[in-house]
Amino acid sequence: MADMFDVAGTVVLVSGGSRGIGLAMAQCFADRGATVVITGRGKDSLEQACAGDKTGRLHYDICDVADETSISASVARVVKTHGDIDTLINCAGINIRKPAVEYSASEFDDILRINQRGTFLMSQVVGRLMVARGRGSMINIDSLSSCGPLTQIVPYAMSKSAMSSMTKGLALEWGKHGVRVNGIAPGFILTDLTRKLWSDPNMHAWNKTVVPMQRMGAVDDLLGAAIFLASPAAGFMTGQTIRVDGGASAGVNWPIAGDFLVTTAS
Repeated sequence: MADMFDVAGTVVLVSGGSRGIGLAMAQCFADRGATVVITGRGKDSLEQACAGDKTGRLHYDICDVADETSISASVARVVKTHGDIDTLINCAGINIRKPAVEYSASEFDDILRINQRGTFLMSQVVGRLMVARGRGSMINIDSLSSCGPLTQIVPYAMSKSAMSSMTKGLALEWGKHGVRVNGIAPGFILTDLTRKLWSDPNMHAWNKTVVPMQRMGAVDDLLGAAIFLASPAAGFMTGQTIRVDGGASAGVNWPIAGDFLVTTAS
């Protein structure tokens, strides 16, 4: 049974893997025997990320997912150095929080260029290799906002909704070639980038109201889903998005106490 979740000996490419969710997933795969390459735009941050690795299986390559030439060159280097890519994790993304009326055209373009266009182009380049070989797994890091958009992140929510559609569309086209495409949609996850936001007591109180499990998610909460989707255990699973959100997407909790509950006839 343990072999069903075995990822040892595979090659994993993680776009946007220099920090946060991407780095945690990359290290998790490396700890389990996979050769992992993380990508990002900054050499310093990539080197720093790899410096903490104790396995010797975590590597980096500089890649700008907003640039199709950079993507093609990076993937070619990874294949030449490490061999075929067995799993691609699309984690690169950006967000800008502000009211919808305040976004500039350039801010909107930046978000969709990386989150939507870049993810598609990375999937396309790696997908060609996987289709030709007849196997492979892709994992797209989706978001709670693709289920129901939050306020003041409209372009980001739009980009993640597009990712959800891409996950299904690519699964439809590539399933016959042995390539599986799935997603993981995190809920409210505490990372270095979100720590300031969630340090507000009001945000903590709100989180307990909207998340049935009444706690913040941790990066480690996402790792099991990633290993599962990349492993033989998910061999007949494609076109699906696993929502690891503590139940936040299950529905909406009413701010209503037991004293107000009444029984109505149907």
